[in-house]
Amino acid sequence: METSTRLQILLFLVFLVTYLVTLVGNLLIILLIKLNPSLHTPMYFFLVNLSFLEICYTTSVVPQLLVHLLVEEKTISIAGCAVQMYVFTILGLTECCLLAAMAYDRYIAICNPLHYRTIMSGRVCAQLAGTSWTIGISVEVAQTTWIFSLPFCGSNRIHHFFCDIPPVVKMACTDTSKNEIVVLAVSVLFIMTPFLMIFLSYICIISTILKLPSAEGRHKAFSTCSSHLMVVTLFYGTALFTYLRPKSISTPESDQMISLMYTVVTPVLNPVIYTLRNKEVKGAFRKTIEKSIFSHKWRNQRMKGRVT
Repeated sequence: METSTRLQILLFLVFLVTYLVTLVGNLLIILLIKLNPSLHTPMYFFLVNLSFLEICYTTSVVPQLLVHLLVEEKTISIAGCAVQMYVFTILGLTECCLLAAMAYDRYIAICNPLHYRTIMSGRVCAQLAGTSWTIGISVEVAQTTWIFSLPFCGSNRIHHFFCDIPPVVKMACTDTSKNEIVVLAVSVLFIMTPFLMIFLSYICIISTILKLPSAEGRHKAFSTCSSHLMVVTLFYGTALFTYLRPKSISTPESDQMISLMYTVVTPVLNPVIYTLRNKEVKGAFRKTIEKSIFSHKWRNQRMKGRVT
């Protein structure tokens, strides 16, 4: 067996395990929140949306990557490429907006706690989540449709493992300088605006936390938003570096490594961050396990009682 073949099989196994952990981890978070009434709060409503997004987001890329690691002829149709870009970009931009909505939720919870339940009502939460999806769908459908209206020629070979915007635009056999400016403008407007909202929210949050009189109060307040802050750092760190860095320092190899971070690594880390660093989620998980064990023992006892 050739070295390259062995490497591809190894990568296949690594990405397969990572993908399965991502699916199980995010599904577990969704189930825990749905099964535990104590977690039916705005913060966990947004977390359910985020977990659902992460499942769809990684599923739009990783299964195709796994197939390509097993076959020699790594192809994708133009229609398939377009669908992948539609789904991936819509989910990516929706996540940007959803993370901003989650930052706003934490801002209200810490800076205006007395009016938190009034401000962050179920209707407001649904509107924030709906707005995130509306922005993601409307902007990225328009942008992706416009990209695939460009004339493509030559080998149509994508120097990437999925149909991301930069490598597909590079395949166009026309001057794409104006297209790249528009892509950059969209990235700045719709990626940076939510990021600035998150940044401003955390300035207010940190300022409020530092004014709290007790160290225990400061620690408790910061622990409620530390998980979100870590997820934002992971997601935006890679997204900003991918879409806003100078073209002169971009190479196909570095692009693929960075893309692996936000398509494979970040989605698998999110459930870990939100479970290991969150006492409420860990407590809910413990209660759910104890309840299922107790229910199983009770059913066994009833069955034994019937037999005797």
